[in-house]
Amino acid sequence: MIRFFENYNLKSHNTFGVEANTRYFFEFTEQEDLETFVQSNETWKELPHFILGGGSNVLFQRDFQGLVLHPNIPGIVKVKENRQNVWFEVGAGEVWDDFVRYCVDYGVGGVENLSLIPGLVGAAPVQNIGAYGQEVSNVIERVKGLDLQQKLQMEFPADDCGFGYRDSLFKRELKNRFIITSVVFRLEKFPEFNLKYGQVEEKVKELGEVNLQNIRRAAIDIRSSKLPDVNKLGNAGSFFKNPVVKVEIAEKIREQFPDVPVYQVNEYEVKLAAGWLIEKAGWKGRQEGNVGMHQKQALVLVNYGNATGKEIFEFSERISQAVFEKFGIQLEREVNCI
Repeated sequence: MIRFFENYNLKSHNTFGVEANTRYFFEFTEQEDLETFVQSNETWKELPHFILGGGSNVLFQRDFQGLVLHPNIPGIVKVKENRQNVWFEVGAGEVWDDFVRYCVDYGVGGVENLSLIPGLVGAAPVQNIGAYGQEVSNVIERVKGLDLQQKLQMEFPADDCGFGYRDSLFKRELKNRFIITSVVFRLEKFPEFNLKYGQVEEKVKELGEVNLQNIRRAAIDIRSSKLPDVNKLGNAGSFFKNPVVKVEIAEKIREQFPDVPVYQVNEYEVKLAAGWLIEKAGWKGRQEGNVGMHQKQALVLVNYGNATGKEIFEFSERISQAVFEKFGIQLEREVNCI
């Protein structure tokens, strides 16, 4: 099935809930529909284009004067199984949390800590989503899709995807060039549970036995207690990345703030909590008009009403400047600002 519109409103396609139109909007539920469109329609090549999934990691600052491509391919298919693992190929249009629930109900592990992360499966490799000690790159076998420049189907084994912290090849060199149509995941029949991050272990113990269901429940409870529901308060989850800095920089900060959360990355670098930096800079819970930082989580920038994308972006700029002035650290946005 395909849908093609002109002057299409994107408010329902971004979790910030901001008003923005696109000149053209093309939605498809089969890879063949995309291939036909690309092969038969040359005019799209002259337009700026943007690949849009669930809109949970994007901020439209203004109308988009081009073509939005929306892969909405459904399906979860078991493609292989052995004694240790099960492989599923999942359509880019599947809701990520629905897939996590499917895996937990099936009894295989590897994504349970990633419960309740918003968005669609096709966006998961782009952002290399992660939470509570798990990253999706750890369970990806390969990523399939279409190269818009070469008009060719392509597959990328996980080792070729350039995965990093909230980063991938698809977010850099292949941004808006490669449309992901499906992802093959390798899940574990006998998983090693990851309970080390944050409150996960404590929550699981409250729920009883350590199993996939209770880890998923714990992740959902923790996220729900800290993060606002996008259906009630427009947001895109964590707006900024946790910055990775040299050990010496972190030690200088620790001299003034002994309580600074520090996570070892390697011998020379550590990761700092962006939410902590923002809070210490005085921005947690601050509201200006229709925009603000959430009261419970200083990483979550929210639309309290009818904020425009421009208002939200400018608010984020002031936060970045405040953190830089206080700590000398430049925050990097996790959200894709268009």
